[in-house]
Amino acid sequence: MDNVQALILALVQAVTEFLPISSTAHLVVVPWLLGWDDPGLDFSIALHVGTLIAVLIYFSKTWLRILF
Repeated sequence: MDNVQALILALVQAVTEFLPISSTAHLVVVPWLLGWDDPGLDFSIALHVGTLIAVLIYFSKTWLRILF
């Protein structure tokens, strides 16, 4: 997988993460539609961990305000 494909999949992940669709399905469907190889489980996990970190950072002030 090259950097452009990784960037496109990361953008699709960012846009569709909070929609009521499978957050993993687009990682299978988009490469299939574009004729790319399957990015694999390691890439999917890395993308989901990146999303988790982004959400934790974005909501950190809110969670700290709730806790303290």
